[in-house]
Amino acid sequence: MKLPSFRLRIALLSAALAGSTLVGFGAVSWFQIYNAKISRLDAELLNHLMRATPNFPPREEPPVGAASPRRENSRERSRWQFYEDSLSYSFGTNTKTPVALVVLDANNNILYQSNSLPTDLEVNRLLLARLQLTPLPPSPKREPPPLPSNRNPSFERPPLIRPRPPQFVTAQTKTAVWRIGAVKFPNAQVAIAVSLQAVDQEMATIRNIFLVSIPVALLLVAVGAWLVSGGALRPIRQLTGVIQQVTVKGLDQRIPIGTTDVEFVELIQVFNLMLSRLERSFTQASRFSGDAAHELKTPLTILQGELERTLQQVDPGSEVQQRLSNLLDEVRRLSGIMRKLLLLSLADAGKMSLYLVEVDMSELLMEMLEDVEMLAPHLTVETDFTDGLRVKGDRDLLIQVLQNLFSNAIKYNLANGWIQIRAYQTPITLHVTIVNASKDIPLSERERIFDRFYRGDPSRNRKVEGIGLGLSLAREIARAHRDDLTLDLTPSGQTAFTLTLPMK
Repeated sequence: MKLPSFRLRIALLSAALAGSTLVGFGAVSWFQIYNAKISRLDAELLNHLMRATPNFPPREEPPVGAASPRRENSRERSRWQFYEDSLSYSFGTNTKTPVALVVLDANNNILYQSNSLPTDLEVNRLLLARLQLTPLPPSPKREPPPLPSNRNPSFERPPLIRPRPPQFVTAQTKTAVWRIGAVKFPNAQVAIAVSLQAVDQEMATIRNIFLVSIPVALLLVAVGAWLVSGGALRPIRQLTGVIQQVTVKGLDQRIPIGTTDVEFVELIQVFNLMLSRLERSFTQASRFSGDAAHELKTPLTILQGELERTLQQVDPGSEVQQRLSNLLDEVRRLSGIMRKLLLLSLADAGKMSLYLVEVDMSELLMEMLEDVEMLAPHLTVETDFTDGLRVKGDRDLLIQVLQNLFSNAIKYNLANGWIQIRAYQTPITLHVTIVNASKDIPLSERERIFDRFYRGDPSRNRKVEGIGLGLSLAREIARAHRDDLTLDLTPSGQTAFTLTLPMK
Protein backbone atom coordinates (compact mmCIF):
# COMPACT_ATOMS: atom_id res chain seq x y z
CA MET A 1 0.00 0.00 0.00
CA LYS A 2 1.41 3.37 -1.05
CA LEU A 3 1.69 5.78 1.85
CA PRO A 4 0.54 9.39 1.41
CA SER A 5 3.05 12.12 0.79
CA PHE A 6 5.04 13.14 3.86
CA ARG A 7 4.74 16.76 2.75
CA LEU A 8 0.96 16.37 2.45
CA ARG A 9 0.77 14.80 5.88
CA ILE A 10 2.72 17.71 7.37
CA ALA A 11 0.36 20.21 5.74
CA LEU A 12 -2.76 18.31 6.87
CA LEU A 13 -1.42 17.81 10.40
CA SER A 14 -0.54 21.50 10.66
CA ALA A 15 -4.01 22.42 9.41
CA ALA A 16 -5.60 20.00 11.90
CA LEU A 17 -3.61 21.37 14.83
CA ALA A 18 -4.26 24.96 13.79
CA GLY A 19 -7.93 24.15 13.21
CA SER A 20 -8.29 22.63 16.67
CA THR A 21 -6.58 25.66 18.20
CA LEU A 22 -8.65 28.17 16.24
CA VAL A 23 -11.94 26.37 16.89
CA GLY A 24 -11.16 26.16 20.61
CA PHE A 25 -10.05 29.78 20.70
CA GLY A 26 -13.14 30.85 18.74
CA ALA A 27 -15.49 28.94 21.02
CA VAL A 28 -13.87 30.30 24.19
CA SER A 29 -13.78 33.82 22.74
CA TRP A 30 -17.42 33.61 21.70
CA PHE A 31 -18.51 32.54 25.17
CA GLN A 32 -16.30 35.16 26.81
CA ILE A 33 -17.74 37.90 24.60
CA TYR A 34 -21.26 36.62 25.23
CA ASN A 35 -20.72 36.56 29.00
CA ALA A 36 -19.18 40.04 28.86
CA LYS A 37 -22.21 41.39 27.02
CA ILE A 38 -24.57 39.70 29.47
CA SER A 39 -22.57 41.07 32.41
CA ARG A 40 -22.71 44.57 30.94
CA LEU A 41 -26.44 44.17 30.38
CA ASP A 42 -26.87 42.99 33.97
CA ALA A 43 -24.96 46.04 35.24
CA GLU A 44 -27.18 48.37 33.22
CA LEU A 45 -30.27 46.48 34.32
CA LEU A 46 -29.19 46.78 37.97
CA ASN A 47 -28.63 50.50 37.48
CA HIS A 48 -32.12 50.97 36.07
CA LEU A 49 -33.67 48.92 38.87
CA MET A 50 -31.98 51.13 41.43
CA ARG A 51 -33.09 54.24 39.52
CA ALA A 52 -36.67 53.14 40.01
CA THR A 53 -36.46 54.22 43.68
CA PRO A 54 -37.33 57.91 43.11
CA ASN A 55 -40.58 56.81 41.47
CA PHE A 56 -41.87 55.51 44.82
CA PRO A 57 -43.02 58.44 47.01
CA PRO A 58 -43.91 57.54 50.59
CA ARG A 59 -47.48 56.50 51.14
CA GLU A 60 -49.38 59.21 52.99
CA GLU A 61 -53.00 59.97 53.52
CA PRO A 62 -54.21 62.34 50.84
CA PRO A 63 -55.06 65.80 52.20
CA VAL A 64 -58.46 67.30 51.96
CA GLY A 65 -59.12 68.62 48.54
CA ALA A 66 -56.44 66.44 46.90
CA ALA A 67 -56.83 64.92 43.47
CA SER A 68 -58.97 61.84 43.11
CA PRO A 69 -57.33 58.37 43.30
CA ARG A 70 -58.22 57.71 39.66
CA ARG A 71 -56.42 60.84 38.53
CA GLU A 72 -53.47 60.02 40.78
CA ASN A 73 -53.24 56.50 39.29
CA SER A 74 -53.34 57.92 35.79
CA ARG A 75 -50.51 60.31 36.62
CA GLU A 76 -48.48 57.47 38.18
CA ARG A 77 -49.06 55.21 35.18
CA SER A 78 -47.89 57.97 32.85
CA ARG A 79 -44.75 58.29 34.96
CA TRP A 80 -44.04 54.55 34.70
CA GLN A 81 -44.82 54.59 30.98
CA PHE A 82 -42.27 57.34 30.50
CA TYR A 83 -39.80 55.34 32.59
CA GLU A 84 -40.38 52.24 30.43
CA ASP A 85 -39.90 54.24 27.21
CA SER A 86 -36.61 55.60 28.51
CA LEU A 87 -35.40 52.07 29.18
CA SER A 88 -35.82 50.99 25.54
CA TYR A 89 -32.97 53.23 24.34
CA SER A 90 -30.57 52.84 27.25
CA PHE A 91 -29.11 49.33 26.86
CA GLY A 92 -26.10 50.03 24.65
CA THR A 93 -27.71 49.61 21.22
CA ASN A 94 -28.63 52.06 18.48
CA THR A 95 -32.06 50.56 18.03
CA LYS A 96 -35.03 50.31 20.29
CA THR A 97 -34.66 47.28 22.54
CA PRO A 98 -37.88 45.49 23.55
CA VAL A 99 -38.37 45.96 27.29
CA ALA A 100 -41.12 44.76 29.63
CA LEU A 101 -41.86 46.30 33.03
CA VAL A 102 -44.04 45.19 35.94
CA VAL A 103 -44.52 47.27 39.12
CA LEU A 104 -46.35 46.04 42.23
CA ASP A 105 -47.08 47.80 45.48
CA ALA A 106 -46.23 46.39 48.90
CA ASN A 107 -49.51 44.43 48.89
CA ASN A 108 -48.76 42.78 45.49
CA ASN A 109 -51.27 44.96 43.70
CA ILE A 110 -50.26 45.76 40.10
CA LEU A 111 -49.40 49.41 39.75
CA TYR A 112 -48.09 49.11 36.17
CA GLN A 113 -47.38 46.43 33.59
CA SER A 114 -46.33 46.60 29.93
CA ASN A 115 -48.98 46.15 27.29
CA SER A 116 -47.28 47.33 24.09
CA LEU A 117 -45.58 44.07 23.09
CA PRO A 118 -47.31 41.12 21.38
CA THR A 119 -45.76 38.83 23.96
CA ASP A 120 -46.46 41.03 26.95
CA LEU A 121 -48.83 38.55 28.54
CA GLU A 122 -46.25 35.75 28.59
CA VAL A 123 -43.42 38.07 29.61
CA ASN A 124 -45.52 39.60 32.37
CA ARG A 125 -46.17 36.13 33.76
CA LEU A 126 -42.39 35.56 33.84
CA LEU A 127 -41.88 38.89 35.63
CA LEU A 128 -44.57 38.16 38.22
CA ALA A 129 -43.12 34.71 38.82
CA ARG A 130 -39.67 36.26 39.28
CA LEU A 131 -41.02 38.79 41.78
CA GLN A 132 -42.50 35.98 43.84
CA LEU A 133 -39.04 34.37 44.05
CA THR A 134 -37.30 37.62 44.97
CA PRO A 135 -36.64 37.93 48.72
CA LEU A 136 -37.90 40.88 50.76
CA PRO A 137 -35.48 43.62 51.78
CA PRO A 138 -33.75 43.04 55.13
CA SER A 139 -35.25 44.56 58.28
CA PRO A 140 -33.30 47.27 60.12
CA LYS A 141 -31.00 45.78 62.74
CA ARG A 142 -31.20 48.67 65.22
CA GLU A 143 -33.68 51.30 66.31
CA PRO A 144 -33.17 54.85 65.10
CA PRO A 145 -32.03 57.36 67.76
CA PRO A 146 -34.75 59.40 69.55
CA LEU A 147 -35.72 62.63 67.90
CA PRO A 148 -35.24 65.98 69.70
CA SER A 149 -38.29 67.34 71.47
CA ASN A 150 -38.43 70.44 69.28
CA ARG A 151 -38.74 68.31 66.10
CA ASN A 152 -42.16 67.92 64.49
CA PRO A 153 -43.02 64.21 64.31
CA SER A 154 -44.95 64.79 61.09
CA PHE A 155 -41.62 65.35 59.28
CA GLU A 156 -40.12 62.04 60.39
CA ARG A 157 -38.79 59.88 57.53
CA PRO A 158 -38.53 56.14 57.69
CA PRO A 159 -35.03 54.65 57.92
CA LEU A 160 -33.31 53.96 54.57
CA ILE A 161 -33.53 50.27 53.81
CA ARG A 162 -31.51 48.97 50.84
CA PRO A 163 -33.08 46.14 48.83
CA ARG A 164 -31.34 42.85 48.42
CA PRO A 165 -29.12 42.66 45.30
CA PRO A 166 -31.20 41.27 42.47
CA GLN A 167 -30.40 37.97 40.78
CA PHE A 168 -30.62 38.02 37.00
CA VAL A 169 -31.92 35.06 35.05
CA THR A 170 -32.48 34.27 31.39
CA ALA A 171 -35.93 33.02 30.37
CA GLN A 172 -37.33 32.14 27.01
CA THR A 173 -40.74 32.66 25.52
CA LYS A 174 -42.03 31.28 22.25
CA THR A 175 -40.66 34.19 20.25
CA ALA A 176 -37.70 35.66 22.17
CA VAL A 177 -35.15 35.27 24.96
CA TRP A 178 -35.27 37.69 27.88
CA ARG A 179 -32.92 38.79 30.63
CA ILE A 180 -34.95 39.37 33.79
CA GLY A 181 -34.11 41.20 36.99
CA ALA A 182 -36.38 41.92 39.93
CA VAL A 183 -36.04 43.88 43.17
CA LYS A 184 -38.29 44.58 46.13
CA PHE A 185 -38.41 47.95 47.86
CA PRO A 186 -40.18 48.61 51.18
CA ASN A 187 -43.18 50.16 49.44
CA ALA A 188 -43.11 48.55 45.97
CA GLN A 189 -41.69 45.80 43.75
CA VAL A 190 -40.15 46.23 40.28
CA ALA A 191 -39.25 43.62 37.62
CA ILE A 192 -37.67 44.44 34.25
CA ALA A 193 -37.21 42.11 31.28
CA VAL A 194 -34.86 43.08 28.44
CA SER A 195 -34.93 41.23 25.14
CA LEU A 196 -31.61 39.57 24.14
CA GLN A 197 -32.42 40.01 20.46
CA ALA A 198 -29.73 42.69 19.95
CA VAL A 199 -27.15 40.63 21.84
CA ASP A 200 -28.05 37.53 19.82
CA GLN A 201 -27.67 39.47 16.58
CA GLU A 202 -24.26 40.75 17.60
CA MET A 203 -23.18 37.26 18.62
CA ALA A 204 -24.50 35.85 15.34
CA THR A 205 -22.35 38.40 13.50
CA ILE A 206 -19.31 37.38 15.53
CA ARG A 207 -20.10 33.71 14.89
CA ASN A 208 -20.33 34.33 11.14
CA ILE A 209 -16.98 36.13 11.25
CA PHE A 210 -15.46 33.09 12.95
CA LEU A 211 -17.09 30.71 10.48
CA VAL A 212 -15.55 32.63 7.58
CA SER A 213 -12.19 33.54 9.08
CA ILE A 214 -11.33 30.13 10.55
CA PRO A 215 -11.54 28.21 7.21
CA VAL A 216 -9.56 30.99 5.51
CA ALA A 217 -6.96 30.83 8.28
CA LEU A 218 -6.82 27.02 7.97
CA LEU A 219 -6.29 27.32 4.23
CA LEU A 220 -3.48 29.81 4.77
CA VAL A 221 -1.93 27.55 7.43
CA ALA A 222 -2.13 24.52 5.10
CA VAL A 223 -0.58 26.44 2.20
CA GLY A 224 2.09 27.87 4.47
CA ALA A 225 2.86 24.42 5.93
CA TRP A 226 3.02 23.01 2.39
CA LEU A 227 5.52 25.68 1.33
CA VAL A 228 7.57 25.46 4.51
CA SER A 229 7.70 21.65 4.39
CA GLY A 230 8.67 21.86 0.72
CA GLY A 231 11.60 24.08 1.62
CA ALA A 232 12.55 21.79 4.51
CA LEU A 233 12.40 18.71 2.28
CA ARG A 234 14.42 20.29 -0.54
CA PRO A 235 17.61 18.40 0.52
CA ILE A 236 15.63 15.15 0.34
CA ARG A 237 14.57 15.99 -3.22
CA GLN A 238 18.18 16.75 -4.05
CA LEU A 239 19.19 13.38 -2.66
CA THR A 240 16.45 11.70 -4.68
CA GLY A 241 17.53 13.47 -7.86
CA VAL A 242 21.16 12.47 -7.37
CA ILE A 243 20.22 8.88 -6.53
CA GLN A 244 18.18 8.68 -9.74
CA GLN A 245 21.28 9.73 -11.67
CA VAL A 246 23.53 7.21 -9.94
CA THR A 247 24.64 5.06 -12.82
CA VAL A 248 28.05 4.07 -13.98
CA LYS A 249 28.22 7.43 -15.78
CA GLY A 250 26.70 9.47 -12.94
CA LEU A 251 28.78 8.47 -9.93
CA ASP A 252 30.59 11.81 -10.04
CA GLN A 253 27.41 13.57 -8.83
CA ARG A 254 27.72 15.34 -5.46
CA ILE A 255 25.28 17.38 -3.38
CA PRO A 256 26.56 20.82 -2.32
CA ILE A 257 26.50 21.34 1.45
CA GLY A 258 26.83 25.11 1.66
CA THR A 259 23.12 25.80 0.98
CA THR A 260 21.77 22.93 3.07
CA ASP A 261 20.16 23.03 6.51
CA VAL A 262 22.29 21.91 9.41
CA GLU A 263 20.03 18.92 10.12
CA PHE A 264 20.80 17.43 6.70
CA VAL A 265 24.54 18.16 6.54
CA GLU A 266 25.63 14.87 8.12
CA LEU A 267 23.24 12.85 5.93
CA ILE A 268 24.51 14.54 2.76
CA GLN A 269 28.14 14.10 3.83
CA VAL A 270 27.57 10.37 4.34
CA PHE A 271 25.79 10.13 0.99
CA ASN A 272 28.61 11.96 -0.81
CA LEU A 273 31.16 9.65 0.80
CA MET A 274 29.11 6.65 -0.31
CA LEU A 275 29.09 7.98 -3.89
CA SER A 276 32.85 8.46 -3.71
CA ARG A 277 33.35 4.87 -2.60
CA LEU A 278 30.99 3.57 -5.28
CA GLU A 279 32.72 5.64 -7.95
CA ARG A 280 36.10 4.33 -6.87
CA SER A 281 34.83 0.72 -6.81
CA PHE A 282 33.16 0.96 -10.22
CA THR A 283 36.21 2.62 -11.70
CA GLN A 284 38.49 -0.10 -10.34
CA ALA A 285 36.17 -2.89 -11.53
CA SER A 286 35.76 -1.36 -14.97
CA ARG A 287 39.48 -0.77 -15.29
CA PHE A 288 40.25 -4.31 -14.16
CA SER A 289 37.89 -5.93 -16.67
CA GLY A 290 39.12 -3.67 -19.47
CA ASP A 291 42.79 -4.16 -18.61
CA ALA A 292 42.34 -7.92 -18.17
CA ALA A 293 40.54 -8.25 -21.50
CA HIS A 294 43.14 -6.10 -23.23
CA GLU A 295 46.07 -7.97 -21.71
CA LEU A 296 44.59 -11.39 -22.52
CA LYS A 297 43.69 -10.42 -26.06
CA THR A 298 47.25 -10.65 -27.42
CA PRO A 299 48.17 -14.01 -25.80
CA LEU A 300 44.89 -15.52 -26.94
CA THR A 301 45.43 -14.28 -30.48
CA ILE A 302 48.92 -15.80 -30.50
CA LEU A 303 47.62 -19.04 -29.01
CA GLN A 304 44.82 -19.25 -31.56
CA GLY A 305 47.27 -18.69 -34.40
CA GLU A 306 49.69 -21.34 -33.14
CA LEU A 307 46.88 -23.87 -32.71
CA GLU A 308 45.58 -23.23 -36.21
CA ARG A 309 49.09 -23.65 -37.70
CA THR A 310 49.79 -26.79 -35.68
CA LEU A 311 46.39 -28.20 -36.64
CA GLN A 312 47.36 -27.93 -40.32
CA GLN A 313 50.59 -29.87 -39.74
CA VAL A 314 49.20 -32.97 -38.00
CA ASP A 315 47.74 -35.99 -39.76
CA PRO A 316 44.08 -35.59 -40.70
CA GLY A 317 41.73 -37.69 -38.56
CA SER A 318 44.28 -38.42 -35.90
CA GLU A 319 43.68 -38.15 -32.15
CA VAL A 320 46.08 -35.19 -31.94
CA GLN A 321 44.05 -33.32 -34.55
CA GLN A 322 40.88 -33.93 -32.55
CA ARG A 323 42.46 -32.58 -29.35
CA LEU A 324 43.91 -29.56 -31.09
CA SER A 325 40.51 -28.86 -32.66
CA ASN A 326 38.86 -28.95 -29.25
CA LEU A 327 41.51 -26.63 -27.81
CA LEU A 328 41.04 -24.22 -30.73
CA ASP A 329 37.27 -24.09 -30.09
CA GLU A 330 37.84 -23.23 -26.42
CA VAL A 331 40.38 -20.56 -27.33
CA ARG A 332 37.95 -19.03 -29.79
CA ARG A 333 35.24 -19.12 -27.12
CA LEU A 334 37.59 -17.47 -24.64
CA SER A 335 38.47 -14.81 -27.23
CA GLY A 336 34.76 -14.06 -27.66
CA ILE A 337 34.39 -13.66 -23.90
CA MET A 338 37.34 -11.28 -23.83
CA ARG A 339 35.82 -9.19 -26.62
CA LYS A 340 32.53 -8.97 -24.74
CA LEU A 341 34.28 -7.99 -21.51
CA LEU A 342 36.24 -5.32 -23.34
CA LEU A 343 33.08 -3.89 -24.90
CA LEU A 344 31.31 -3.92 -21.50
CA SER A 345 34.21 -2.11 -19.84
CA LEU A 346 34.08 0.52 -22.58
CA ALA A 347 30.33 0.85 -22.06
CA ASP A 348 30.83 1.26 -18.30
CA ALA A 349 33.33 4.03 -18.89
CA GLY A 350 31.05 5.66 -21.48
CA LYS A 351 33.71 5.18 -24.15
CA MET A 352 31.96 2.74 -26.48
CA SER A 353 32.64 4.34 -29.84
CA LEU A 354 30.13 3.88 -32.64
CA TYR A 355 30.88 3.96 -36.32
CA LEU A 356 27.53 5.27 -37.53
CA VAL A 357 26.44 4.36 -41.03
CA GLU A 358 23.11 3.71 -42.67
CA VAL A 359 22.20 0.11 -41.86
CA ASP A 360 19.60 -1.90 -43.78
CA MET A 361 17.94 -3.82 -40.93
CA SER A 362 15.77 -5.79 -43.36
CA GLU A 363 18.91 -7.16 -44.99
CA LEU A 364 20.47 -8.04 -41.62
CA LEU A 365 17.31 -9.84 -40.53
CA MET A 366 17.29 -11.89 -43.73
CA GLU A 367 20.92 -12.89 -43.10
CA MET A 368 20.05 -13.90 -39.53
CA LEU A 369 17.09 -15.86 -40.90
CA GLU A 370 19.38 -17.88 -43.17
CA ASP A 371 21.65 -18.67 -40.19
CA VAL A 372 18.64 -19.84 -38.15
CA GLU A 373 17.45 -22.13 -40.94
CA MET A 374 20.95 -23.61 -41.15
CA LEU A 375 21.55 -23.96 -37.38
CA ALA A 376 18.03 -25.04 -36.35
CA PRO A 377 16.19 -26.57 -39.31
CA HIS A 378 13.72 -28.19 -36.91
CA LEU A 379 12.28 -24.81 -35.83
CA THR A 380 9.41 -23.08 -37.61
CA VAL A 381 10.30 -19.50 -38.48
CA GLU A 382 7.71 -16.79 -39.18
CA THR A 383 8.52 -13.28 -40.37
CA ASP A 384 6.59 -10.05 -40.42
CA PHE A 385 8.64 -7.15 -41.75
CA THR A 386 9.08 -5.25 -44.97
CA ASP A 387 12.08 -4.26 -47.02
CA GLY A 388 13.81 -0.95 -46.62
CA LEU A 389 13.93 -0.71 -42.83
CA ARG A 390 16.96 1.53 -42.34
CA VAL A 391 18.55 3.14 -39.30
CA LYS A 392 21.71 5.02 -38.41
CA GLY A 393 23.93 2.74 -36.37
CA ASP A 394 27.10 0.69 -35.98
CA ARG A 395 26.63 -2.25 -38.32
CA ASP A 396 29.06 -4.63 -36.57
CA LEU A 397 27.61 -3.96 -33.12
CA LEU A 398 24.02 -4.31 -34.36
CA ILE A 399 24.95 -7.64 -35.96
CA GLN A 400 26.29 -8.75 -32.57
CA VAL A 401 23.02 -7.76 -30.89
CA LEU A 402 20.94 -9.70 -33.42
CA GLN A 403 23.27 -12.70 -33.15
CA ASN A 404 22.84 -12.77 -29.37
CA LEU A 405 19.04 -12.54 -29.65
CA PHE A 406 18.75 -15.23 -32.30
CA SER A 407 21.23 -17.43 -30.44
CA ASN A 408 19.10 -17.23 -27.29
CA ALA A 409 15.94 -17.89 -29.33
CA ILE A 410 17.52 -21.10 -30.62
CA LYS A 411 19.17 -22.25 -27.37
CA TYR A 412 16.14 -21.72 -25.14
CA ASN A 413 13.52 -22.92 -27.62
CA LEU A 414 11.35 -25.98 -27.20
CA ALA A 415 11.58 -29.15 -29.24
CA ASN A 416 9.81 -28.57 -32.55
CA GLY A 417 9.29 -24.99 -31.45
CA TRP A 418 9.02 -21.80 -33.43
CA ILE A 419 10.49 -18.33 -33.85
CA GLN A 420 8.72 -15.16 -34.94
CA ILE A 421 10.53 -12.11 -36.31
CA ARG A 422 8.59 -8.83 -36.39
CA ALA A 423 9.87 -5.40 -37.33
CA TYR A 424 8.20 -2.06 -37.99
CA GLN A 425 9.18 1.57 -37.89
CA THR A 426 7.62 4.82 -36.69
CA PRO A 427 8.67 8.34 -37.67
CA ILE A 428 11.27 8.34 -34.88
CA THR A 429 12.07 4.69 -33.96
CA LEU A 430 12.54 1.20 -35.38
CA HIS A 431 11.26 -1.78 -33.41
CA VAL A 432 12.58 -5.32 -33.91
CA THR A 433 10.87 -8.06 -31.87
CA ILE A 434 12.08 -11.66 -31.72
CA VAL A 435 9.64 -14.11 -30.12
CA ASN A 436 10.29 -17.81 -29.50
CA ALA A 437 8.57 -20.72 -27.81
CA SER A 438 10.11 -21.40 -24.40
CA LYS A 439 9.47 -22.30 -20.84
CA ASP A 440 8.03 -19.55 -18.68
CA ILE A 441 10.63 -17.26 -17.15
CA PRO A 442 9.98 -16.72 -13.42
CA LEU A 443 9.40 -13.16 -12.29
CA SER A 444 12.56 -13.15 -10.20
CA GLU A 445 14.61 -14.10 -13.27
CA ARG A 446 12.87 -11.51 -15.48
CA GLU A 447 14.16 -8.78 -13.19
CA ARG A 448 17.76 -10.08 -13.38
CA ILE A 449 17.94 -11.45 -16.89
CA PHE A 450 20.14 -8.56 -18.10
CA ASP A 451 22.59 -8.88 -15.18
CA ARG A 452 26.11 -9.88 -16.12
CA PHE A 453 27.02 -13.54 -15.65
CA TYR A 454 23.45 -14.30 -14.57
CA ARG A 455 22.04 -17.43 -16.17
CA GLY A 456 18.93 -18.09 -14.07
CA ASP A 457 17.88 -21.52 -12.82
CA PRO A 458 20.82 -23.96 -13.19
CA SER A 459 18.44 -26.87 -13.84
CA ARG A 460 16.94 -24.89 -16.72
CA ASN A 461 20.27 -23.87 -18.25
CA ARG A 462 22.63 -26.70 -17.47
CA LYS A 463 22.60 -27.94 -21.10
CA VAL A 464 22.90 -24.44 -22.60
CA GLU A 465 26.31 -22.98 -23.39
CA GLY A 466 27.21 -19.44 -22.42
CA ILE A 467 28.36 -17.38 -19.46
CA GLY A 468 25.55 -14.82 -19.23
CA LEU A 469 27.13 -11.82 -20.98
CA GLY A 470 25.20 -11.79 -24.27
CA LEU A 471 22.02 -10.00 -23.15
CA SER A 472 23.92 -7.57 -20.95
CA LEU A 473 26.19 -6.63 -23.84
CA ALA A 474 23.27 -6.40 -26.27
CA ARG A 475 21.45 -3.95 -23.99
CA GLU A 476 24.57 -1.83 -23.55
CA ILE A 477 24.96 -1.64 -27.34
CA ALA A 478 21.29 -0.61 -27.68
CA ARG A 479 21.74 2.08 -25.02
CA ALA A 480 24.89 3.29 -26.75
CA HIS A 481 22.60 3.89 -29.75
CA ARG A 482 20.44 6.07 -27.41
CA ASP A 483 17.65 3.52 -27.03
CA ASP A 484 17.04 0.19 -25.26
CA LEU A 485 16.54 -3.58 -25.36
CA THR A 486 13.62 -4.89 -23.27
CA LEU A 487 12.07 -8.18 -22.25
CA ASP A 488 8.39 -8.02 -23.20
CA LEU A 489 5.38 -9.36 -21.34
CA THR A 490 4.07 -12.36 -23.28
CA PRO A 491 1.52 -15.15 -22.83
CA SER A 492 2.62 -18.35 -21.14
CA GLY A 493 5.08 -20.44 -23.14
CA GLN A 494 6.70 -17.50 -24.97
CA THR A 495 9.69 -15.21 -24.63
CA ALA A 496 10.04 -11.94 -26.54
CA PHE A 497 12.78 -9.33 -26.75
CA THR A 498 12.28 -5.97 -28.47
CA LEU A 499 15.19 -3.93 -29.80
CA THR A 500 14.35 -0.24 -30.21
CA LEU A 501 16.62 2.00 -32.31
CA PRO A 502 16.29 5.69 -33.19
CA MET A 503 15.78 6.56 -36.85
CA LYS A 504 18.32 9.39 -36.71
